Amino acid sequence: MTTSVTPRERLLQAAGELFYRDGMNIGVDALCKAAGVSKKSMYQLFRSKDEVIAESLASRGPTYQAALLPSPDDERSPREHILTVFERQDRMTAEGNFLGCPFVSAAVELKDPEHPGSVVARRFKQHLTDFFRAELVAAEAEDPESLAVQLTIVFDGASARAVVQSQALAGIGVATAAALLDAAGVEQKAPTARPTGARIGS
Repeated sequence: MTTSVTPRERLLQAAGELFYRDGMNIGVDALCKAAGVSKKSMYQLFRSKDEVIAESLASRGPTYQAALLPSPDDERSPREHILTVFERQDRMTAEGNFLGCPFVSAAVELKDPEHPGSVVARRFKQHLTDFFRAELVAAEAEDPESLAVQLTIVFDGASARAVVQSQALAGIGVATAAALLDAAGVEQKAPTARPTGARIGS
């Protein structure tokens, strides 16, 4: 049985696509037209455009994470789990429609760290850092906190380069992350037992 898409879902889907492609300045009229929803209906569903921005980011966040992170039952080493993120990012940039990390793009454009969209973006970026940290702890890396932040910076910098240069990363993000792991002595070995809930984004 096919379930119909609700007006709220149509608005969030249209908002996610338009804000990512064209920026946050897209007007409410254009958004409602793309979603096939009236302005009256939109304001019955959301208190403001700012709320639509935040909810659309929160709605697309899990899908974006799932596209990057290895599955929870992936039994490869922590090093391979981490490099998988950069390998998948590399493939995204080669697809021809890559416009950067949606959360970084949103936060940069919104500028206000207290904007509800910025709060959502920050939360999802922290999820990625937490994922790296959990893997580094499993690998018994020294100072996993700092290294997780460094890996996040590599990820975000690689995304920005792909957008600015308008070209695929061609492995540079993977190589940079691998160099950081090499320097920290994170080798390709079997993972140690993890505490329950250590994996992020599952």
